[in-house]
Amino acid sequence: MTRRAFVNARLVDPASGLDTQGGLLTDGARIADLGPRLFNEGTPAGAEVIDCKGHVLAPGLIDMRVFAGEPGAESQETLATASQAAAAGGVTTLICMPNTHPVIDDVALVDYIERRARDTAIVHVHPMAALTKGLAGKEMTEMGLLSEAGAVGFTDGDRSVTNAQVMRRALSYAATFDVLIAQHAEDPMLAAGGVMNEGELSMRLGLPGIPKIAETLIAERDMRLVQLTGARYHLSQLSCAETLEVVERAKAQGLPVTCAVSAHHLALNETDVASYRTFCKISPPLRAEADREAMVDGIARGIIDVIVSSHSPQGPENKRQPFAEADFGAIGLETLLSVALGLYHQGAVSLIEALRPLTERPAGILKLAGGRLAKGAPADLVLIDIAERYLVDAESMRSKSKNTPFDRRTLTGRARLTVVGGQTVFTRHDHS
Repeated sequence: MTRRAFVNARLVDPASGLDTQGGLLTDGARIADLGPRLFNEGTPAGAEVIDCKGHVLAPGLIDMRVFAGEPGAESQETLATASQAAAAGGVTTLICMPNTHPVIDDVALVDYIERRARDTAIVHVHPMAALTKGLAGKEMTEMGLLSEAGAVGFTDGDRSVTNAQVMRRALSYAATFDVLIAQHAEDPMLAAGGVMNEGELSMRLGLPGIPKIAETLIAERDMRLVQLTGARYHLSQLSCAETLEVVERAKAQGLPVTCAVSAHHLALNETDVASYRTFCKISPPLRAEADREAMVDGIARGIIDVIVSSHSPQGPENKRQPFAEADFGAIGLETLLSVALGLYHQGAVSLIEALRPLTERPAGILKLAGGRLAKGAPADLVLIDIAERYLVDAESMRSKSKNTPFDRRTLTGRARLTVVGGQTVFTRHDHS
């Protein structure tokens, strides 16, 4: 393994608050040294020198919510193609959801994902296992065994566990093992038949709506159950101001609660659906502009811990349909960083505040070693040109599916180089 000297970099590390010009040295898969005065005496003999040209060198991103398609939906995405998309977006660790065929609900499937990732993926891949068997919401999975096998948390992916008794048992059990429970908050009865945010616009478009209360109600219930059990609980995605209030109250009470918002909900709102664009049909649905602003405010105030891509690849046969019939889901691995940097460019947050929910916070929640620039930490890095403007082109994306809501939009800031375990896994050439 080579030693590599990253020179002339702007080192940005949200975990330590570091933001300074300097250099960083990797030795094999680890960071050996870093700092403003590093390489003043010249680079170490035999080290490969990488000139960062003043760009931002930050910890590689950790994406906590990725639907990878493998096993069972390889035509839409595989761990290999998802990892290529991740690397192009500066994501060095992705957490894949258990909504596969078969479902990741036993040890053999966790082993399978880890083996496939080792063989085919160019970034770190960790599975979240199913919270209930077959995602049926009735019977808990073997959390202890799955956790030992390598599952970093438990979730039913894009389904809510609606049975309060099952959720209470799961949280009690999780508290014993100190494992993470992640919930997609949406009451399926209240959301039944809905395809976009319920409101004036859905009425005008003649589309059945999904009310915000469907999300807030589940979140509210779960906070009470967390209070009862003391388990670590993560709200996979929130989309509206009312749910943010629920989380804020729970945090004020000192409950071990964290939450995430998808990049889509930070940059888009329900009006993006207005021309019946199925690439903007996602779950939870895009909400009103006031809710989008509340999500940005939640990031700025640190109430929302994490930004996720909620990467959900769908083939054209699932998306080129009338809006009501089209599947939910949008890809997001390659645009995650750019959308988060959009908050910085708009002046809503500092650069460190834009990167923290993509690095330090998910690493802390998942108890992963990455997400920081420090001696001895994994050499998982991203070099970012924060000023580069580019036009999103769905066809040139590395994901197998091309269902991005940002197609033909101009975004600012993107990864130029992605390093996993000290090895370069992605380099952006100026035409790519």
